Amino acid sequence: MFTGLVQAVGIVTELEGYVLTVDAPESWRHEDRLAVGESVAVNGCCLTTLREGELVFELSPETFARTAFESISKGSVVNLERAMRASDRFGGHIVQGHVDTVGKLLAASEKDGFWVYHFQLDPEFDRYLIDKGSIALDGISLTIVEPDQGQFSVWLIPHTMECTNMRALHPGEEVNVEFDVLAKHVEKLLAAKSGE
Repeated sequence: MFTGLVQAVGIVTELEGYVLTVDAPESWRHEDRLAVGESVAVNGCCLTTLREGELVFELSPETFARTAFESISKGSVVNLERAMRASDRFGGHIVQGHVDTVGKLLAASEKDGFWVYHFQLDPEFDRYLIDKGSIALDGISLTIVEPDQGQFSVWLIPHTMECTNMRALHPGEEVNVEFDVLAKHVEKLLAAKSGE
């Protein structure tokens, strides 16, 4: 489980077939050495490390089909977060690293030192877009603003722009999207109850 608070940004050094290699700051990789089999959220997608101390992952065909990894390449900037410990602070929201869909950045603008990013999803997902609700975009815990028929905005503070891959995102590019897991559970429970 993750919190949506990005711990570091990395650079894709290789994507060959289904193997992804990412370079990250050494201080982040070795502060508590990465173990083989450890879970790391890469752009919000939970992946498993293949080598000790290195960010090398296998991406299944299912992962490619459900994420925006299809559009990344060598040199792409990616967000990184290690799985939280039971003793960690819960600063964002519950993020599982299970990508629900991809969204497209429609427009980005700066307002008084802050940035407003406007995204588009398939309208079928509009039911998960709650004004002031939580959403994870490329693994970043953000707050939904003014959702309408699959479109919504997020406001980004300077710290988020400095410490995540959002600064490298351009209109037309895609991001991984994970909706609030609590909303998905409530939806399923209510659907089951209405079918009784």
